[in-house]
Amino acid sequence: MAAVTTGHHSSPPLPPQPPLYSFGVPWPDLNEGLLYTDVVRSTGNATTLIEFYSSKYKNSAPLLGWLQRIRNRQITVDGGVVTDPCFALRDGAEVVYHRLPWKEPFAPYLLEVLYEDNDMVAINKPSGLQVLPGGLFQQRTVLMQLQWKEWNKVSSDCSKRQMTQETHPVPVHRLGRGTSGILLCAKTKLAKTRLSAYFANGTAFAGDDGGEMELSKARRISKVYRALVAGVIERDEFVIKQPIGTMHYPGVAKGLYVASSSGKPALSKVQVLERDAQRNQAVVQVEIHSGRPHQIRIHLAFAGHPLIGDPLYDIGGQPKAFEPESSCDCAADDGGYQKPIQAVPGDCGYYLHAYQLFLSHPVTNKRIEITASLPPILQTQEERDQENLQR
Repeated sequence: MAAVTTGHHSSPPLPPQPPLYSFGVPWPDLNEGLLYTDVVRSTGNATTLIEFYSSKYKNSAPLLGWLQRIRNRQITVDGGVVTDPCFALRDGAEVVYHRLPWKEPFAPYLLEVLYEDNDMVAINKPSGLQVLPGGLFQQRTVLMQLQWKEWNKVSSDCSKRQMTQETHPVPVHRLGRGTSGILLCAKTKLAKTRLSAYFANGTAFAGDDGGEMELSKARRISKVYRALVAGVIERDEFVIKQPIGTMHYPGVAKGLYVASSSGKPALSKVQVLERDAQRNQAVVQVEIHSGRPHQIRIHLAFAGHPLIGDPLYDIGGQPKAFEPESSCDCAADDGGYQKPIQAVPGDCGYYLHAYQLFLSHPVTNKRIEITASLPPILQTQEERDQENLQR
C-alpha cells in the first residue's frame, strides 16, 4: 500500500494567480503607545483613582499594576497628571491611561495584492501577521499597513463613487494570526456594507437545514481553505455541523471559542485531497458556510483530526490541558498581567491557508474568483509535480 494516496477530487484545482504587486513598510522598533480615555460616571459613592481602574479594568492589570502605572505618571485627570492613587474623582471627570510605547513581537510586513479595483482589494496575508489591533499587536497589523499605503484609483471611471471612498481599505472579515491567504478589504462604504452582509448572510445560513442547492443560490460569497491535519481520514468527503461557543480560559478575557452544544451554528464541508499514512497526516480542503472565530481549527479537532502544529485545540474541539488561572497578583514590567504560560488563540504553528474566494462583486454583481498560491506543505504531490513541470 502506498504511503501517499489521493482523495476525491470534485474539480481540478484552479491555477494560482500571480500577485499584481506587493507593498509594505518595515515596522518601527517601538510602537507609539496607546491612550485609553474614560469619563467617570458616579454611582453615588465617591470613587478614588485606584478604585476606578482596579475595578473597571481588573482584566487589564492587577491592583499592584495599576498602582505602578499611577505612580509612573501614566494617568491624567482632566488633562493633569495625577500620582496619588487615592485622588477623589468627580462625576464627569476625564481620565486617560497613557500606555507607554513597547516593542511588539516579530511580524512580517509585506503584503501581496491578488485583486484590486475601485471598490475592493484582496491581499495574500502571511502567517504571523494579525489583521486588527489586539493584545501585544497594536501596530504590527494588516490594518496599519493599509493605513500607511497611499491608495490610488485603479481607473478614472468612478468619479461618482469618489465621495464615498474610505480613507483606506478596511478588512471585511478576519483571518487568524497564524492563518495565511486571501483577506478581502473594502475601499468604499458601499462595498464595505455589502461585503459585510455577504459574510453575515453566509453565517446565518449555517444553521439552515435546507438543501445544498438552496444554500449555494443564497450565498454571495464562498471561502475555501487548505489545511494539514493529523490522522489518515477514511472518508473522502464529510460535513461538520457543530455549534461553536465560548468557555472561560486564562489569558482570554472574553472567553475562548470551543466546540459547544449551546453555541452558535457553524458548518464546514471537508474534502480529503491527499493522505500520508507514513506521517499519519492528510491534506484537506475545507469550505466554510459560516465564519465563527477559529471555526476550521475547532471543527477539524472536533472531528478527531486537529491541525498539525496547532498549539491550542485538541481532539474534541477543546483546548489542550491548561493550568487554572493563577491568583498571583504580580505584574509584568508594564504593570499588566504576566503573559499566560498556556497557548492562546493567536499563537501560530499550524498550517491553514485561505486558498480560494468566490464572490459576486458588491457593485457590478460580476462573479469574481480569487486564488492565492499554496505553501508547499499544503500542496498535493500532483500539484507539486505540475509546478515542477512549469518551471
